[in-house]
Amino acid sequence: MHKIKILHIIKSLGRGGAEMLLPETLKIHDTQKFEFHYIYFLPWKDQMVGALEDAGGKVTCMDAKNNIQLFLRYNKVIDYCKREGIELIHCHLPWAGFLGRLVFKKTGIPVLYTEHNMQERYHVVTKKINKSTFNHQSMAFGVSEDVTNSIKININPSVPVKTLLNGVNTDSFTRKGDTSIREKLNLPREAVVLGNVAVFRFQKRLKEWLQVFAKVQTSNPNVYGIIVGAGPLEEEVKEEHKKLGLEGKVFFPGLQTDVKPYFEAMDIFMMSSSFEGLPVALLEAMSMECAVVATDAGGIKEVVINGETGLTCKVEEWEKLNGLVQVLLDDPTKLEKFKIAARKRVVDAFSLKIMVEQLEGHYSSYYQN
Repeated sequence: MHKIKILHIIKSLGRGGAEMLLPETLKIHDTQKFEFHYIYFLPWKDQMVGALEDAGGKVTCMDAKNNIQLFLRYNKVIDYCKREGIELIHCHLPWAGFLGRLVFKKTGIPVLYTEHNMQERYHVVTKKINKSTFNHQSMAFGVSEDVTNSIKININPSVPVKTLLNGVNTDSFTRKGDTSIREKLNLPREAVVLGNVAVFRFQKRLKEWLQVFAKVQTSNPNVYGIIVGAGPLEEEVKEEHKKLGLEGKVFFPGLQTDVKPYFEAMDIFMMSSSFEGLPVALLEAMSMECAVVATDAGGIKEVVINGETGLTCKVEEWEKLNGLVQVLLDDPTKLEKFKIAARKRVVDAFSLKIMVEQLEGHYSSYYQN
């Protein structure tokens, strides 16, 4: 049986939301029908390589130190496509998208593109290049209705743009009673743990996250925090941590390939983001029965139904997160109810199986055409 050869192109394979989806979707894809290849460019961001290879993916790094070098690797990508018989390309995020569109122009290989962010949030140069090249591909996906609408409003493309909601492997991301992280951190048995899994970037507002936590814990000494991840603002965030006197209260375990034990340790997943696409970490946390308290940034409001599957406030009113957390701390029964509701919401509407089925339908239609 002929396998359709699909090449994913992405800037890095670090622990970002878009990158984390690749090995998770590969575990579910029909590998009797499809063969998956992956090209990335930043060799120091390779945390997902092992997971992809373990799942049967063929991974290649085409070393590039910056975006311009990445773009200039297009001839190498074309050579790879010819050598491996690639029949379809799927690009993620703008610079990989720009490269993929040039490959499409020179080879005619169908190119699909997934947009994970709002156009308004990109640097002016990125936004302009995205708009001027967007129609040089076969079709595009937005990971949420907000993202799709942002493409239509800011770019007004002639190629099809459809919403393909991010998903999570709900069979894999299941709470199993693992207490290893709580034990490792010496947390009291009765502690309530607030958590986040994020790249330390400005849009995640982790300094504000710490400020909210500091207010919560002044009247709730049994509250602790865990922020998993790393990134460009790590030093700044840790300085705020020190300034607020949160040593021994909020822990930074750094980048983790396996985040499930950390979700197991969390009771409440709190997000203070100023903007989002549709955050994979949020879906994973909900699948693992973490109650959600968050701003309604981007796709968050498409996932979390305020008052039913979590508690949200407006982006600019992030300081209200303190009060929303307090609601759950004051009522343990409500906290447990939101934990259960969070998982049910994801299982019903954001299962990775649904996402993969839709994606494979698009892959097959382009191959047949």
